[in-house]
Amino acid sequence: MPSQKPEKIDLNTDYTCPCRRRGRLIPITLTDAFGCDRCQQIFVVEDNGYVLEQLSTTYPYKRAWRWTGNSWNVIQPRLGENYLPIALGIIFVLVIIWLPLALRLANGSSIIAWAIVAVLLAILPAIMVWLTYRR
Repeated sequence: MPSQKPEKIDLNTDYTCPCRRRGRLIPITLTDAFGCDRCQQIFVVEDNGYVLEQLSTTYPYKRAWRWTGNSWNVIQPRLGENYLPIALGIIFVLVIIWLPLALRLANGSSIIAWAIVAVLLAILPAIMVWLTYRR
């Protein structure tokens, strides 16, 4: 069984692209970076040579990988571990505390408007969580 221990990334070694598009990483001269010949992404070597980080990304967090000698292992971001409980806490506060307070303080015609605003504000963190965790 291959080792799962991270190995230092050598800038002179040939690696596969971590994006799973069958590309090869080509070293970029005079930098600590690689470019993929297939997906055209640029990757920077970080963390004293143990982490490969995607330079340009549309994700809310930077994607990063560690080399184990034969494959890349994705490094999970720290924000992703705490994002779901924070979003659930926001939803809880909005629905359980703010909605009844807004309904009690609102007069007759604006109750529906306050309820719609409260529901939309409660759904917003759920959409943010969904956008963060989708692939």
